[in-house]
Amino acid sequence: MATESEIVFEDFFPSMVEKLGAEGFLNELCNGFRLLMDSEKGVVTLDSLKKNSAVLGLHGMNDSDLICMLNEGDLDGDGCLNQKEFCVLMFRLSPDLMKRSRMLFKVFL
Repeated sequence: MATESEIVFEDFFPSMVEKLGAEGFLNELCNGFRLLMDSEKGVVTLDSLKKNSAVLGLHGMNDSDLICMLNEGDLDGDGCLNQKEFCVLMFRLSPDLMKRSRMLFKVFL
């Protein structure tokens, strides 16, 4: 849980939707996915997440923590995140966005 002085990424999601619109916001989520994915496999793997963890500010996270992150969003149980799983996870991490922007799911799904 964030303290008052911390800024967490989900705090910006609702304002990003307002600024970019639903389609623009989903495009940005997809860009984030492409940044983290293994370009050969087309999914976010443990190795690609470790390789790109500095981009997310996750320098000090161990493999166990990163695996937990992957498992949180891995809906099909393959140990990786495809683009849809990644986007769904990002929505789940922003309860305010879920409450205020259910129409975004309709656009994506």
